[in-house]
Amino acid sequence: MDAKRKKELLDAYKNRCPDMGVISLRCTATGESFLGISKDIPSGFNSVCFKLSSGGYPNRRLQSLWSQYGEAGFERLVMRTLEYDDPRKDHMPELKKLLDQCLAEDPQASLLWK
Repeated sequence: MDAKRKKELLDAYKNRCPDMGVISLRCTATGESFLGISKDIPSGFNSVCFKLSSGGYPNRRLQSLWSQYGEAGFERLVMRTLEYDDPRKDHMPELKKLLDQCLAEDPQASLLWK
């Protein structure tokens, strides 16, 4: 691959607009929900599920439920998505605001990352 093609691919990657928002893993057996924010929703779910499957996730309650019920015992939900235009801008303040709104709507929900 030549340098020009590499630069094109890198620019395309930097300028992509992945879905961002609040994600939730909900245990179907207990009804417990665990919320978090993700700058790339599909990658966020994959990352959390991989870490849970590895057995060392920092949220001990979530890890315990995952160990007991497995991946099939959880629903993956997108609670809110963030609409944005500039992929290079820092969107964390807006994402945190969306997370706070979702937590206010469901006071029983916990954070994915503790």
